[in-house]
This record gives sequence, structure tokens and C-alpha cells, in this order.
Amino acid sequence: MTIEPRLLDWMLDSDPALRWRVERDLVGAPAAVWRTTRARVNTEGFGARLLALQDADGQWAGGAYFPGDFDFNGPEAAADAGQPYTATTWALFDLRELGVDAAMLAGTAELLAANSRWEYEDLPYWNGEVDCCINAFTLANGAWLGVNVSDNAQWFVDHRQPDGGWNCEWVEGSTRSSYHSTLNSLKGLLYYEMTIGGTEELRAARHGGEEYLLQRGLLHRLSTGLQVALWATRFAYPFRWFYSVLSAADYFRAAALHDGSAPDPRLAEAMDLIRAARRPDGTWLQERRHPGRVWFEVDVPAGEASKWLTFYGSRVLEWWDDATGS
Repeated sequence: MTIEPRLLDWMLDSDPALRWRVERDLVGAPAAVWRTTRARVNTEGFGARLLALQDADGQWAGGAYFPGDFDFNGPEAAADAGQPYTATTWALFDLRELGVDAAMLAGTAELLAANSRWEYEDLPYWNGEVDCCINAFTLANGAWLGVNVSDNAQWFVDHRQPDGGWNCEWVEGSTRSSYHSTLNSLKGLLYYEMTIGGTEELRAARHGGEEYLLQRGLLHRLSTGLQVALWATRFAYPFRWFYSVLSAADYFRAAALHDGSAPDPRLAEAMDLIRAARRPDGTWLQERRHPGRVWFEVDVPAGEASKWLTFYGSRVLEWWDDATGS
């Protein structure tokens, strides 16, 4: 896929957190160029703003996954209210995704070990809890900050569903995997493997989870062949914990590059859907905003052309087309 210079210029005219990715993955700039831009994330823009919001005890918003002032029986806990994205786990997730240098958080891992407990049963922060998605975020965040989270990695081996993936509802008795939980688990495992290294057992678990999604073409129910739900083809950034074929395809790009493997042909339908969502001007629309409290917005409102989604859509299609000769 050819990306027009005007689109590259449009994406480059952005916060350093996006610009460095565009330089590295779409422009093909020398490492010295994009690394210089990435270093700016530590001191300006979204990264610097979020770093400045850290509490003295190492947390953000006074809580592990939820803000300290979150009312679990109040309006913010209603089914249609989304969830807040301001507490510690989401702040670390966002800082890592933005490209902040882990050295900027020196001492944070130790502060969290001393001061942060999960809202679920008051468990120690770096031990994780029972939710697959939360544990996946903790696995990646811990690996990023240099915490020994090998037990967290093993947790995913021990808690796979019989069909190959994961489900955050396992603790309620579910024995079937979830698209959302499986993708988030895969992302955590891949980041851990890329950062720390993995074992054959961990890689087998990751590849088994990938197979769960690939058997379904990233989109369908295995039982009926019907689309799993509307959310699968609805694109929004930040991705948060929500599944979409774009977020999943971007994961499979990263996994294939890490493994040194060719794209799986079962990705073809998802790639066609991503391509079909591209507008005539080469951009992708922000289709919604996931509801919930945030520190600040990093992308455009629903209905506008999104630089972030255009980056991810362009990157994954360029990889697919180059690898398959499309």
C-alpha cells in the first residue's frame, strides 16, 4: 500500500508520541531521527503531562485499577458509564504505549509494591489478581519497569480455557474464551516475551491463544459463522481493553515480526475490512470514544479523521501488502 506524502505530513504534525512511530514505521527514518523524537515524549506532550500527574506514593488517582474516589455503587459504575482510565494501571499502560522511557519512572515499581493494592481482595499490586486483562496489563507494565513478573506470566499458562484463549469471567465459572480477554492476554504475553524473553511453555500458550482468534478469522463465532458482535468492526482510539479487528491485526503484525513468520492467510478477511474502512482521502474515522473518566484526550472526537487510527490502519495494511504481494 502506498501512503501519500500529504498523509504522512498530516500524521507527522502531531504529538511526539505519535510522530516517532510514524517516523519509524511508515517513513522509514534513520534510528537516530525517530529515537530523538521518542525522547521528547519524556519531557513534552502527552507523556510529560501524564508523568506529572503521578502521586507521591507512586500511584495515579490514588488507586490500582480504579481511582481512590471511585464509588462502586454510584453513577460512574453504571453499565453504560464505561470505566475510569485514570488510575495506576492505566497510567502505566498509557505511558508505556506512548513511548516514555522506563527510567523516567525510577523508584515507581518499589513504591507500588509498598503502597498499591488491588481493589479485588486487597492483593499486592505486582502479584496481579484474577482478571485476565488486568493481569496482562500488569505483566507488560512490570516487564517494562524491570519487575520480576515471571509468576504473572505463568498465570496465563495455568488459566487458559479449553478452547485455547482466556476469559476474565473464568472466576465466575466461564469455560469459554473471550475475544477481548484473549487479545489483551496475547498483547501482555508478547510484550513480556519481547522484553524479558520467553519459555517454550509461554510461547505455546501465546500461539494457542492466537489460534483461537485465527480459527474465527478475528471476527466470527465458531459455532455459527456469524460476526461475534458490532464492536469487532468499530474502530476507536485509544484501543483500551476493547477488541477490534484493527487492534487484533496490529497484534498479529507485531507477533509475526517477532516470530519471523509470514502473515497467516486467515487474516485476509480482517484486512479486507480494515481496507474497506479507509476513506477515499486515505484516513480512518474515529467511530466512537470509549466512555469513562480520563486525564485528557489524546485523539479526536467521534466522527473526525483520526491520526492514530490512520497510523495503525496504514501500518498494518502496508505490512500485509508487502508480505503477501497484495
